[in-house]
Amino acid sequence: MRAVLEERQKVAAVRVQELEAELEQVRAALAAAEEVHRHRVIGLEQYLEALAEGGAPVEMAVEVSQKKPVGPRRAVPHRRQASEVAELSPDYQALMAAAVDAGGDGLGARRAAVVLGWDSASASRVEGARARLKRLVERGWLVEAKPGRFTLPEPPLEQDAGAGRPGGGS
Repeated sequence: MRAVLEERQKVAAVRVQELEAELEQVRAALAAAEEVHRHRVIGLEQYLEALAEGGAPVEMAVEVSQKKPVGPRRAVPHRRQASEVAELSPDYQALMAAAVDAGGDGLGARRAAVVLGWDSASASRVEGARARLKRLVERGWLVEAKPGRFTLPEPPLEQDAGAGRPGGGS
């Protein structure tokens, strides 16, 4: 009986080694694919920036990247200076939509990385997503009520809600 159990253990150990080798190959292929993707995104951003500088219509070029909400880097306008979310770049629009979907629970950086089409297991990607969320907070689009949880700001109260009652009573 002991020989059978030892043989099963050896077979399992060999299988683990095979799977670990396969995992390393997949990780290497993933890293290479991510690098190619990163270069393609940078190339697209540079192309769109060149089109914008040359006065060419950018709308057609932006439609190419509708699958992934990554566009040229633009400054995020302050909430007081922009009338709607549509004025934000596509990736920030995607983050705002995700914040709406998250509701009162708030949007976390890891989920934001997924929304942006990034690897949520990569610490640098999660930190990049957190930086974008913080930028939206700085510009008044989101608030960080709890550390790491980003939500929409409360709508401003109506100023005439208690106009007829100076003390708030009846």
